[in-house]
Amino acid sequence: MWTDVVDLREFYASRLGRAARRLTRAALREQWPNVSGARVLGLGYASPYLRPFVAEAERVMAAMPAPMGAARWPVLEPALTTLVDEFDLPFPDRSVDRLLLVHALEFTEHARTLLRECWRVLADGGTMIVVVPNRAGAWARLERSPFANGLPYSEGQLSRLLKDNMFAPLDTATALFLPPTRSRLLLGSANAVERLGNRWFSGFGGVVISECAKQIALPLLREAPRHRVYGALSKPSRITGPSPATRKG
Repeated sequence: MWTDVVDLREFYASRLGRAARRLTRAALREQWPNVSGARVLGLGYASPYLRPFVAEAERVMAAMPAPMGAARWPVLEPALTTLVDEFDLPFPDRSVDRLLLVHALEFTEHARTLLRECWRVLADGGTMIVVVPNRAGAWARLERSPFANGLPYSEGQLSRLLKDNMFAPLDTATALFLPPTRSRLLLGSANAVERLGNRWFSGFGGVVISECAKQIALPLLREAPRHRVYGALSKPSRITGPSPATRKG
């Protein structure tokens, strides 16, 4: 069941939500240090994490699934938000260079269909980051945040799901080692707790953050003769006007 966009917006407006956003943003930035000239799409409720990319990317868009609802973002600037059917995204094939899934995969009832649609819109050579609640972390257990809703994943479960849907995992990290507390004292020490957790308890962060690349072809084994034959998984439609990041590649 999807969490309502109003509840998500209220969480990120809270002191705990602001801390979660800051710590998770830092981990995302390590995986995507530069998105210059790229087309960046956030799917789910990704808007709290998209702001750092706006000044660099060619364009940034926030797509919010209909079961969740949509909230205007940015609030005081031209809107970059659209309401979508997550199984039929209104974007051409291979039109997105960077795809960020936050508050999406854990809520959907059809993870494979969602990931297949992500594969379709992601450009060849593009990368996707998936952020999901960590099954081993405290945030999936205490109902003080949206990360306690939906289906949590372990690092291994998420990696297998991505591989099964034609994505090659590149890097996996965890974040949010601070427990979901309302204590001002603990929230004030969030950065120190995050550094300690990354060094000594890397498997127990509140969220798993996995960066993956789109797989274009897979080896097909034949019985006779036994050799590998590579075939395209799909025939993408033609795109008019590739992004600068795609042209540079």
